[in-house]
Amino acid sequence: MTKILVIGAAGQLGIELVLALQAQYGVDAVDISDIRVPEDERVMRSRFLHLDATDEYTLSKALEDGRYEAVYHLAAMLSATSEIKPLAAWNLNMQSLLNVLEAAKEGWVNRIFWPSSIAVFGGQTSKKSVPQEALLDPMTVYGISKQAGEYWCRYYHAKFGVDVRSIRYPGLIGHRSEPGGGTTDYAVEIYYAAAAGQSYTCFLQANQALPMMYMDDAVRGTLELMETSADRIQVRTSYNLGAMSFTPIEVTNSIQQHLPNFNVHFKPDHRQGIAKNWPESIDDTAARTDWGWKPKILLPEMTSIMLNAIRKKTQLAVH
Repeated sequence: MTKILVIGAAGQLGIELVLALQAQYGVDAVDISDIRVPEDERVMRSRFLHLDATDEYTLSKALEDGRYEAVYHLAAMLSATSEIKPLAAWNLNMQSLLNVLEAAKEGWVNRIFWPSSIAVFGGQTSKKSVPQEALLDPMTVYGISKQAGEYWCRYYHAKFGVDVRSIRYPGLIGHRSEPGGGTTDYAVEIYYAAAAGQSYTCFLQANQALPMMYMDDAVRGTLELMETSADRIQVRTSYNLGAMSFTPIEVTNSIQQHLPNFNVHFKPDHRQGIAKNWPESIDDTAARTDWGWKPKILLPEMTSIMLNAIRKKTQLAVH
């Protein structure tokens, strides 16, 4: 039986990915780990390992004993929180990755997925249709750690044959879990406010365009990448992955098509300084060519899905 471990299973992406892996491979094929217990009961159907991914000995022992076919290593401190705790972010984001790569070098893991981010781009990077081989110029601790991580992944593949694969995620938008301290979190929070009949105060400027993706597309793309034969994976740093780009005012207008009285106020904070250095759109030709990537959900449909799902979840919680 295929055995899979998801590290960082309690996070926004982790919950979604675990549910997809359970559906595809079966609950018993998926183990999950985190430093905190996931609150989602469906996620907890899988065997839970309480692991600190920065603890080399404990993590290595778990991977040696587990002999996993694939490890999805998602543990990380996100962009906005990393700026508040830079040294802690660097330690978590880098040491945990190196621990997993070392375990794979020893032969205890066959394939690794590790997420990068559009945060690897920066002030000197072009803003529109950023190509796969663009200049990486990160301006945040999170982005610096992702840039370094991409090069470590490439190094371990070239030097030791480790099959590690990666995606530079744009902002991810989903309804099954709360956002976790990222600069694009407004695009999740705004739907929760709208569904609750509240106004929303946005921490980015109204016209700040950023690349975004509906969570189901991100999860599907991740699984497609991991299922692709190794000889088709031409990028061993991290693949650009695109879907849509929009501004806060554009997502506001999309919501107002359903809720005409919804109001948004704009009060940019330190996260605006992060966002202005990120690209507005992504060129993902390499992912489309190498493993057939193609997004399915764009802004109008995503707005309908998000509002309906959040309303349903809120009603169930009340009752």
